[in-house]
Amino acid sequence: MAYPHPNLELRPLGNTGLKLSCVGFGASPLGSVFGPVSEHDAISSVREAFRLGINFFDTSPYYGGTLSEKMLGQGLKALGVPRNQYIVSTKCGRYVEGFDFSAERVTKSIDESLARLQLDYVDILQCHDIEFGSLDQIVNETIPALRKLKEAGKIRFIGITGLPLGVFTYVLDRVPPGTVDVILSYCRYSINDSTLADLLPYLKSKGVGVISASPLAMGLLTENGPPEWHPASPELKSACEAAAAFCKEKGKNISKIAMQYSLSNKDISSVLVGMNSVRQVLLHFLDFHILFDIQVLNFNFKCRTF
Repeated sequence: MAYPHPNLELRPLGNTGLKLSCVGFGASPLGSVFGPVSEHDAISSVREAFRLGINFFDTSPYYGGTLSEKMLGQGLKALGVPRNQYIVSTKCGRYVEGFDFSAERVTKSIDESLARLQLDYVDILQCHDIEFGSLDQIVNETIPALRKLKEAGKIRFIGITGLPLGVFTYVLDRVPPGTVDVILSYCRYSINDSTLADLLPYLKSKGVGVISASPLAMGLLTENGPPEWHPASPELKSACEAAAAFCKEKGKNISKIAMQYSLSNKDISSVLVGMNSVRQVLLHFLDFHILFDIQVLNFNFKCRTF
């Protein structure tokens, strides 16, 4: 039986009463979206993350065409610990076949997700990348359907995710207070783009918890650089490449600095990082416990967005 390491900081998530590990386990790689991952590696990575103190695991039926949920479910089952020892978030509305935020589809979706995860409930169910749907449908149809799922005990809290920050205020200003418990933002709190910081006071006033993902800006903030499909402008890609080279000259790694920066704001409850092996979990864990080197990056490219 694996019980968590006590030293990883836990942070409150809005008004939910949940306390999330400041580092969250992003399970999209378990869906083999960045290369094949065996069931053994998936289970071992979940077990090692939990042992080191990570109690928050995030997935989606979209990741790997449901494979991420299945693999995460196997890993959580193998922990052999009481259900209240870990927090699970999955999503609805985005699938390999496309987007569907209808009440009928999201209601069916949670049952499918619970079966794959081998759970009776998830702690958080999030509408996935809502900018690709109708925001009015999210307000008037999807979220009311999720409230019914909450009443039925299949989910504990409701969330929304997206890249443009404006989608959050649009929805939160149009639903009853306390309806949406959590937002998940990605690529908006890192050393190249910290625009999420401007929204944090508003979210706090609403009692909404904040989860941030992709502290490496989908590969921009790495020595290897982003993949070809990355949506950033040539100017931003060039600036990040120069920053990575600058850090390397100083004996530092830009990825480590980027992750440390994302963790530094305690108004963000958890920073999600993709993990798919014990080695990767251990490397990330070491990064989080190195003294902050943010001051090394005295480089003027902060707040340049995609």
